[in-house]
Amino acid sequence: MKYSKSFRIIAVLLCVACAVSVLSITVGADMGPKASVRILFENMGDDLCYGTLLSKTESVGPSSVWDGTAVNAGHNENENYPYANLDYETWKAFAEYTDPDGYFFLQEGWLVSETKKIEWTYYPPSSFKILLYYPKTNNFVASGICERYAFDTYYTADMENMSVSSVEYGGEINTALMLTVSRSYDCTQEIVFLAARIVITILIEMAIALLFGFREKKQILLLTGVNTATQILLNVLLNIANYNSGPMVCVILYMLFEVIVFVIEAVIYCTVMNRLSEQSKRKRFYVIYSLIANAASFGIGILLSRTLPGIF
Repeated sequence: MKYSKSFRIIAVLLCVACAVSVLSITVGADMGPKASVRILFENMGDDLCYGTLLSKTESVGPSSVWDGTAVNAGHNENENYPYANLDYETWKAFAEYTDPDGYFFLQEGWLVSETKKIEWTYYPPSSFKILLYYPKTNNFVASGICERYAFDTYYTADMENMSVSSVEYGGEINTALMLTVSRSYDCTQEIVFLAARIVITILIEMAIALLFGFREKKQILLLTGVNTATQILLNVLLNIANYNSGPMVCVILYMLFEVIVFVIEAVIYCTVMNRLSEQSKRKRFYVIYSLIANAASFGIGILLSRTLPGIF
């Protein structure tokens, strides 16, 4: 074939570019992305309020319960924690709080009244409670037990629907408000992003098909049908992997699944394409097309994940 050497060179370059793109994303400090817990507070007023997540365990990643020594007190008045988000008095209130179910304060806190959210993005606890503290009234607001249900876990807390309960801690009775929370993973957004990924990928591969000279109606219909089927299957599997295990596992599976898709498509094209074409071609032509089309969509998808992280 006249251009087979050029195609091989292009394929190798695309594969190298893909590998470099993947490595640049997955290899980094602390070996890749970590799970997260994000809490959004709806109908919250502007009264000064701090928040934290109480953990079922005494330590998670670098966060842990205060050991009673001044040097390890995680407030911003301690020179060892100059970037802590809690002042001493607020930190002390959280540290002295005793949860009735035995959950622990791990010395992490957020100024919730400004952001209306808590975002624990580095080793969050798996089982936790949301605890809010209002310094002006010395009042606590607590949730029930919550669990991480996905790699990126989302909850919404409705500040209008709270019931008063009596919580015993520190040997005394404290009137605490029970916070109503619900899971809020945005399935609609994920479906939209999934559809967008599939459409963009198919457009990329069809553009490559046109560059390879596929023009006949039957050829286009076959390419469109095969690409649509394989991309739907690929992206649904990747979405499931990302939901349960996060982006690093997803990228690894992405590479594996792309190889499988390449093999499936190459076999189909080698078997069927010449029957639909006016001019038959050697099977290696279809193999090279499938390789370059999938390498291109894979590489472009990885590169776009930097600028469009929601979609890719």
